[in-house]
Amino acid sequence: MLKVSNLTRLMIGPVSFDVGAGECVAITGPSGTGKSVLLRAIVDLDPNDGQVQAGGVIRADVPAPDWRKTVAMLPAESGWWLDHVAPHFQAPDRIRGQLSLVGLPETAMEWEVARLSTGEKHRLALLRCLEGGPKVLLLDEPTAALDHDTTLQIEALLKQQLGKGTAILIVTHDAAQAKRLAHRILRLEDGQLQQVAA
Repeated sequence: MLKVSNLTRLMIGPVSFDVGAGECVAITGPSGTGKSVLLRAIVDLDPNDGQVQAGGVIRADVPAPDWRKTVAMLPAESGWWLDHVAPHFQAPDRIRGQLSLVGLPETAMEWEVARLSTGEKHRLALLRCLEGGPKVLLLDEPTAALDHDTTLQIEALLKQQLGKGTAILIVTHDAAQAKRLAHRILRLEDGQLQQVAA
């Protein structure tokens, strides 16, 4: 589903790897080694060299906005540009019924963004990523601000996405989470990716 070939960006690479449909691959490694940079390069937010394709579509052949509908990224800090939650979604009424999947009440769609906690922003941003039905999800520490029970709830939602054939690439410092979710674990260090033994 996702195929990365000879990608190079700043201190990273060249790296090559793939993530199959319905597969979760976790990326671990020390802080500051470029894990977030790698995700930003894949989704084409930063200049980079190499080839990336998803579902057989080569990134260079499609406009960036179209690419980011196919390959959606949840950054460590999500962006919010309007005062309330609902206008950030294409179909807020449809998403309202999915809020319970991330442990939020339906009224969250009417909340003011300024009053959201970091964890609430992250859970809402995940639903925003999923709204367009991406084939690939890039997740940067998606549960870092959440308690244990809510983390498990988010992981259950991600497992549902895997069951639908979504490919997931997740950056996490939580070794237990990597073991719960990932089919494979890669470690990024000194600009290179190495497979971690199960």
